[in-house]
Amino acid sequence: MNRFKKIKLIAVDTNGVLLKDTFGVTIKRFIEGHGGVYTAELERLVLGAPHIAGGHIMSLACRLPWTAQETIDAFLAEHKIYTRDDPVVVNPGVDDALALLHGTGARITTYGGRPEDSMFSEFLHPFRQYFDRDIPYVNIDQIRPGMKEIVERFGYRSDEVLFIDDLGKVGEVCKTLGCGFIGAPVTAFQRQLMQEAGVTHLVDSIAEISVELLDRIDDALYHAHA
Repeated sequence: MNRFKKIKLIAVDTNGVLLKDTFGVTIKRFIEGHGGVYTAELERLVLGAPHIAGGHIMSLACRLPWTAQETIDAFLAEHKIYTRDDPVVVNPGVDDALALLHGTGARITTYGGRPEDSMFSEFLHPFRQYFDRDIPYVNIDQIRPGMKEIVERFGYRSDEVLFIDDLGKVGEVCKTLGCGFIGAPVTAFQRQLMQEAGVTHLVDSIAEISVELLDRIDDALYHAHA
């Protein structure tokens, strides 16, 4: 039984929320290593962008004589080398956090920029029981930011969906759509962007999310459209 009056779906980002973020640090290293200046605005544009768009933006920022595809290929090669020493792992507290979300009775899905089979086989298989049986994962690489598409795919109203993400731009989109949002920023720039966007609910990690916080968000969504 769903405990909420309004929330029917909780959608959780993978990279940075469920999984350790390795893209933020490697994007910064790549840009600075190729003569660019890393800023909050550049991070906002690149993080969470489709790969080809991210390649184009980084190419312009670094004044590289490369195509967008050549730039993203070079970046992904550097990212692969970086993750040999600092691999992608499941963040601490994810099992308990997903159990808490699942226990609310709302549907739980996750999303990211990798194929579903790859994401579950490498990282999320131990937690499959917490995710929605029909749509456990949505690949948003070609539809970023993807919030509107996730809402539409599940057939809910925007104010019936709560997103948990580490990117400020997702908070901005959720505000525009009327979705619930919990920010779990990994970088100082993302925390700054969320604060500037007026994000109300910020946590240091998904492990900090409580039923009380979820109830407050649900109550606000319910009364906003009562």
